Amino acid sequence: MSSDDTNDSPLNKRVFISSSLVIFVLMIFAASGPDRAGKIFQDAQNSIVTNGSWFYIMTVALILIFVVFLGVSRFGELRLGPDHAKPEFSMPTWISMLFAAGMGIGLMFFGVAEPIMHFQNPPSAEPGTTEAVREAMKTTFFHWGVHAWGIYAIVALVLGYFAFRHNLPLTLRSALHPLIGDKIYGWPGDLVDIFAVTSTIFGVSTSLGLGAAQINAGLNYVFGLPNNNEVQIGIMAFVVLMAIVSVATGLEKGIRRLSETNMVLALLLLLFIFVLGPTVFLLQAYLQNTGAYLSDIVRNTLNLFAYEKTDWIGGWTIFYWGWWLAWAPFVGLFIARVSYGRTIREFIFGVLLIPTMFTLLWMTIFGNTAIDLVFTEGLTNLATMVDQDESVALFVFLENFPMSSVLSVLAVLMIIIFFVTSCDSGAMVVDMLCSHGRNDTPLWQRVYWAIGVGVVASILLYAGGLSALQTMTIISALPFSVILLIAMYGLLKALRLDGYKRESLQITAMQPPTVGADRNWQERLENIISFPDEKTVRRFMQKVIEPALRDVKEEFTAQGFDVELLDQDDSLRMTVHMTGKTDFIYAVYLTHEDQPEFLPSEEADAKPSEETYCRAEVHLGEGGQNYDIMGWSKLAIINDIVDHYHKHQHFLHLM
Repeated sequence: MSSDDTNDSPLNKRVFISSSLVIFVLMIFAASGPDRAGKIFQDAQNSIVTNGSWFYIMTVALILIFVVFLGVSRFGELRLGPDHAKPEFSMPTWISMLFAAGMGIGLMFFGVAEPIMHFQNPPSAEPGTTEAVREAMKTTFFHWGVHAWGIYAIVALVLGYFAFRHNLPLTLRSALHPLIGDKIYGWPGDLVDIFAVTSTIFGVSTSLGLGAAQINAGLNYVFGLPNNNEVQIGIMAFVVLMAIVSVATGLEKGIRRLSETNMVLALLLLLFIFVLGPTVFLLQAYLQNTGAYLSDIVRNTLNLFAYEKTDWIGGWTIFYWGWWLAWAPFVGLFIARVSYGRTIREFIFGVLLIPTMFTLLWMTIFGNTAIDLVFTEGLTNLATMVDQDESVALFVFLENFPMSSVLSVLAVLMIIIFFVTSCDSGAMVVDMLCSHGRNDTPLWQRVYWAIGVGVVASILLYAGGLSALQTMTIISALPFSVILLIAMYGLLKALRLDGYKRESLQITAMQPPTVGADRNWQERLENIISFPDEKTVRRFMQKVIEPALRDVKEEFTAQGFDVELLDQDDSLRMTVHMTGKTDFIYAVYLTHEDQPEFLPSEEADAKPSEETYCRAEVHLGEGGQNYDIMGWSKLAIINDIVDHYHKHQHFLHLM
């Protein structure tokens, strides 16, 4: 590898410059002739929907099947990290973060608008009927259900698995490592990250365009502010400025607190509508909507309306699948970062089920209440306003509840905060994609991308409004979906190798037999039942383990191997470099553990002098093996190393 291909430099100039040029050329084209660009965008969308909709439908279906398969397969036992990794966050904290990932501008924008629009123009039912109500909610559930979170889950799984378990860059290029090895640091990896950057920029820009339109609609509805592209571009400029302030202060300070506050406000708004709306009906509807959604999920997943010639699927399903694919690097990276230490099974079912259940609850409470106002109470004004401008739907809906003005102002505030955090987080993700997966980058890089997201959204809005934003989302998702399919194959190949490695290990945490073992069983028993302190274990590591490792190193070196022995503060690590293959690693770590509660009978009532004791735990390349070699003889340790190397050879044979 050349020096520029390594991770020594924070900025990957090839990805940064190439992505900027691709986006710049597209924006110049859009701004130079808005009408012509808008027509070309629309023609491109029509062409993709006509000729490529099958590919989007197939891709999303394969992703969902693959994710569920990994969750129930033997690979579900593997961790996003070494074998000894523990989750960084507790289960309640992790769940709340998944809730936060599921909340965004999209739910605020479409929570009322989409069910109403499907009610008025359902795919196949008669508009304005009871069947239209069922189909409206079933269709809304389909667009916001497990398919979206399946896409997010697979991207997060790819990123988290290769970054945390194989110490590769936290970017999508790492998924190609099982296929092309270290070539991921060359142009193939750069091409993947360029696509990911472009896809993320247009996906986040679409969200910002929706947010600006809804903020403008709310300000127009509450304060009479003009509702046009110029005002929306001004709103985006303000939000980008706020995002830059967020970038400068860091996510751990004000913005993190604002995000947590925003989530609380969203839950309160949800509870407010639930209590003051048709509460019992909403509970019934939630269960029935979920049942209808699950019963038809296979048919709807593969439904292309091949026999009914309609542009409905392009305006709705294909747009959503493109949107989720374009947003996947952004949301997937966030989910990966908070999921370290989770097993794949725990991760998949947590990511698939928890946010989906909450999202569908949101859609039921807002969507069913809105349809009930129109269908049962005859408030046709709500349907008329949604038909004219979907961005105003939430505010017209809130007008039917007490303190509507306060609720509308609160909704605008929530959308602005979602807007700012999306812009800031999107800039962070793109910056990491352009910086070898690192987040310790100079401030100017993240500011650059924060401004870039706002500029792209503004130009696309100027070129063709939300339709241009939607079209660019669908277009940008096309190459990324190809990359994602390749990444899935790479992940499966890596998981199979991990499975082979686990099969080849099958260790027992027993000291190997040595000469004279029948004569020193009392000493072995004493070692097992004792609880040594840190000083004792450190002395043992230096007096017994280190010489054993050094003897093995010398023998490997004499046999022509390249061997490295590293003595760190709390560990001894020997690496046997295998040219072109997976290196053999045998390490011993000093670990602190809680003393077990069982004690000899005479000490049962006595409080131990130390609450913890120390172990000399064996670690391999896959992580900790959860057994202690404290007190083993030098020969026993050497035999353990040779035994593991034998198993490593078997693993290479399976590969």
